[in-house]
Amino acid sequence: MRKIEDEREARAFLKAAKSAGVPLKAWARARGIDGRSLNAWRINLERSRADARGRSRPRLVELVPTHEVSSGARYALRVADVAIELGDDFREETLVRIVRALRAC
Repeated sequence: MRKIEDEREARAFLKAAKSAGVPLKAWARARGIDGRSLNAWRINLERSRADARGRSRPRLVELVPTHEVSSGARYALRVADVAIELGDDFREETLVRIVRALRAC
């Protein structure tokens, strides 16, 4: 399943799915599109519209692991209302991606 590349593509796919009158998940699956990725775009676009009307909401950021996650020990880091969980198999590049995503919020 492929991820959504950008906002333009997400908007076009969301419009097509709505026009088809089928559930978003089914529409995406039938076209080889990652339904979670498309749904994350839908949520973020809806929140952007709410933000434009003066309602601020947290953003959903999609992070996809670059390797298989093991079932080893887990460590949680909490700062204010943000929590990050890491495992023994944690890689530094993963934390860099997470921190970049948090900074964008």
